[in-house]
Amino acid sequence: MRTIREIIRNQRVLTLPPDASVRVAARAMAERHVGSVMVVERGTLVGILTERDCLERVLAPGLDPDATEIGGVMTRNVMTITPDLLLVNALHRMHDCGFRHMPVVEGGRPVGMVSVRDALGSDLVRFESDEEIKKRLAEVL
Repeated sequence: MRTIREIIRNQRVLTLPPDASVRVAARAMAERHVGSVMVVERGTLVGILTERDCLERVLAPGLDPDATEIGGVMTRNVMTITPDLLLVNALHRMHDCGFRHMPVVEGGRPVGMVSVRDALGSDLVRFESDEEIKKRLAEVL
C-alpha cells in the first residue's frame, strides 16, 4: 500500500519544452531509461510524450524526428495524479484508460512519473484483486 510520493521519492523529473525535437526527447528517454517525458511550458505540464507516441506519430508516418517538435505529437489533456494517493489508484486509472504512464503533479507542476512497472509486490496483488472484484460485479450487474 505504497503512496505515489514513496514511488517518486528519488526520481529526477524528466521534462522538456514543447519546441524540443522528438530526437532530443528520444535521446533523453534512452539516457534515463524511461518510457516517457513530461512536456512543460512555464513550469506547467502541457502534455506527455511516450515511446509509443514516437513510434506511432513520428516514425510510422515517416516524419523527421529532428524536425518534428514534441508539442505537435505529444498527448495533450493528460490524466494526472497527486503524490499523496496510493499507487493502486494510479494503476486502476491507467488500466481503465489504457495507458502505461501517469504524471504526478502538485499545483499543475510535475513532480514525478508513475508507470505500470512501478507495480511490484503487494501493490500488484491488490490491483489484481480489485480488478477481479470489478469483473465479478460487472457480471452480476
